[in-house]
Amino acid sequence: MKKMIYLLGIMLLMAGAAKAQDAKTQSGPEIEFEKVVHDYGDVPFNGNGECEFRFTNTGTEPLLVLKPKSSCGCTIPSWPQEPILPGESDIIKVTYRTNRLCFASRAEC
Repeated sequence: MKKMIYLLGIMLLMAGAAKAQDAKTQSGPEIEFEKVVHDYGDVPFNGNGECEFRFTNTGTEPLLVLKPKSSCGCTIPSWPQEPILPGESDIIKVTYRTNRLCFASRAEC
């Protein structure tokens, strides 16, 4: 009985070490933003509503940005269409439509 517990303990340690090694060598794209929120503050009607969100691919494979979504219809994102290589940075541009009224209490603007 003691030998079986000992062997089971060694097998668990080996499995844990293999899992830890897998976590270290995981591959794939990973996105990291400098900021994820932009406060426009008080924007005048027809004022400048442009903003940029800079990001970096901190992963090990190319990152493809497919379709970023905004929180309401008043903001329009544009994004890079080409893959972002590991270690490279790019931006998602956001234009806030300042030529229309938008109320935060409404589901859509």
